[in-house]
Order: sequence, then C-alpha cells, then structure tokens
Amino acid sequence: MVTLQNDFLRVKIHPKGAELQELVSAETGINYMWSGDPAYWGKFSPVLFPIVGELKDNKYSYNGKQYSLARHGFARDRVFSVEQPDQSSAVFTLNDDAESRMVYPFAFRLQLRYRLLQDQLACSYSVLNTGDDRLWFSVGAHPAFAVPLPINNPGTNYDDYSLVFNRSTELSRFKLKGGLITDTTEKIALKDGRLPLTKSLFAEDALVLKNLPDTEIRLECSKHPHGIKFAWEGFPFFGIWAAPNAPFVCLEPWCGIADHVNHDQQLTTKEGIQSLLPGGEFIRQWQVDCF
Repeated sequence: MVTLQNDFLRVKIHPKGAELQELVSAETGINYMWSGDPAYWGKFSPVLFPIVGELKDNKYSYNGKQYSLARHGFARDRVFSVEQPDQSSAVFTLNDDAESRMVYPFAFRLQLRYRLLQDQLACSYSVLNTGDDRLWFSVGAHPAFAVPLPINNPGTNYDDYSLVFNRSTELSRFKLKGGLITDTTEKIALKDGRLPLTKSLFAEDALVLKNLPDTEIRLECSKHPHGIKFAWEGFPFFGIWAAPNAPFVCLEPWCGIADHVNHDQQLTTKEGIQSLLPGGEFIRQWQVDCF
C-alpha cells in the first residue's frame, strides 16, 4: 500500500488497480472512503479503462476482429508501477503488454497521479498513445464514499445524507437494461439542488447522467457538519451508484458510457468513445475536499 500524508490528510492507494482505499482526516480521524466490505461490494475506487460500463454481450469489434472485455475493462485488476517523488504525491503507471493486447489491441500508457493539496486530494488520469495507430478508449472514476460517515456522536443513518449539486435543478436519468443504456429517461426533481439519499434510489441500478451542467457535488449530512466536496471538469457523463442496501455512495465522472441496447458493437462508433492520434495525450482530473 502506498501512503500519502500531509498535515490535513492521510491517503492509502493500492498498486493493484491504482485504487484509492483510504482518505482520512488528520484532524477528526474520519475515513471518508467506503470500507470495501465484500458482503456488499469488495472494491473502493476502481479505475475504469479502456471501457466504462458494460459492452453488449461483453464484446466489441475493431478492424474486423471481435474482442471480449468485462464491465469497466481490465485496468482495475492490473498491478501498476509506482513512483513516489515526495510524501504528498504518487504516480501509478500501466503500460500495454502481451496480456492486454489479447483483449485490447492498442499500445498505451495509463497514468494515475494522486496529489494532496492541504485538505484536498486530486486524482488525474493521463492516457498516452504510444503506438502507431489511432487509440480508441474510455476512462472513468468510481470512488465510493462512506454513508453514513463513521462518526459515533451523533450517530447517523443513510437517509440523513444528501447530494447537493451546484447548478442542476433537476436530473434526467437514463435507464439501464441489463447493464446497457436505453433511451428511457426519468426526471428527478431537486430542491435547492439537493438529492436526498435513500436505499431505494438505486433499486434500478445506477443513476446515469449525461452532460450535467454541474462542476461539483457536495455530500452533506443534516445532523453534523462533515462531508465532502467532489469536483470534476471535462467528463461528459456521470454515474451515481450504490450496491443494494450498502452503506456508501459512488460518485463517478466518466469519459465513456455503457453500450446502448441497440449498439452495433463497433468500438469506433461507441457512444462517448475517445480517440488519440499517435503521440497524443488525454488528461482529466477530479478532486475531493474533506470537511
């Protein structure tokens, strides 16, 4: 486990999947990350690459050949190399290899950089095309934050928490069918930008949102002043999810999305797919402030 630390935060990241697993306030001792209990969901903050979401029949075609990829791709299960230049930052790198090219025929370098900036953690994604052909990919985040936060006094429940959007007055949720996107939408009204958290909110899988006007979401509690501000930019899709009855919420900015139910399975026509010319680099970042 790689540890980052400053006067405000302590962070732990596992080289497998470059996965953020702890985010602890030095002042209060609160760990804002989900515990990873496998009884609900045994992950913490998987990186989604080279796809986001599910492929139709778990397959895609490129240059006349068919390949198979599981939901969210393979990066979350691979061990990244680590460079830690100082106590408050670290860079995790994954390069293509013979194993990856069996399911994804592209040359790439994927890097996650974590940095502590006082009481903020910033996570950036860099995708570099190291090959001679155009690179097609998606990338996304999937951090799970504890709800309720581990605070004994006062004790709180899941429905004491809300997500507060900084711009939206309502949400338009795209429904999923078997993990695939449909054209069916559902409007969710917000009061003062506030979405109350309930276990039933995720009874039909994730809230999948497109082209949100927002740049940040706050996780707040009605019974104490602690929570997070989660901010992002340049991600055209956003997911909000929790496993059934689980004590967490995932805030997921995506550059990519699951296949549509009627998709032709061609990688280059997939909704949200990104591409890079040889030598090109793609960079996105999210950050979380703890309070």
